[in-house]
Amino acid sequence: MKFSTDRSYADPEAAARKLLEIANTVEAIQDGRIHIEKINGPMLFKEGASPTEYKAGLDLKRDGVRLNRFGIPKSVGF
Repeated sequence: MKFSTDRSYADPEAAARKLLEIANTVEAIQDGRIHIEKINGPMLFKEGASPTEYKAGLDLKRDGVRLNRFGIPKSVGF
């Protein structure tokens, strides 16, 4: 018996890919920066991600996992 549904963004890599996809559609304002609320709204309300899934995607991106323009993780030498 299954009591819950599968979540689209339960995988942090999927959440990070979607965050980057949304970020790429937002116009940069100054020095390549974008307003975070222009990513928060679509990810949480339009896509239906939970705050935990959203945070996991952000943390994965910040921890050095870089994704190419197609949303595929690539290794980066530091």
